[in-house]
Amino acid sequence: MSFPLSGSDISLWLAVMAVILIVTSESLNSMPSLASRIPLDKNILRTAALGCGLAFFVTVIMRVLGYI
Repeated sequence: MSFPLSGSDISLWLAVMAVILIVTSESLNSMPSLASRIPLDKNILRTAALGCGLAFFVTVIMRVLGYI
């Protein structure tokens, strides 16, 4: 049984998730009235976005080097 996702699929998913998380984080930081109504920790959200972005860059480097 093979893994149903390829390296490109995982890379694309990580890129999209990083963009969504960073846009959400920045939106919450720029609108304090909205941020007070949504119980999210903005620092954890930003850390998750940076982690997804870093994982995306790792997959891109792996693709360039020929591992994927």
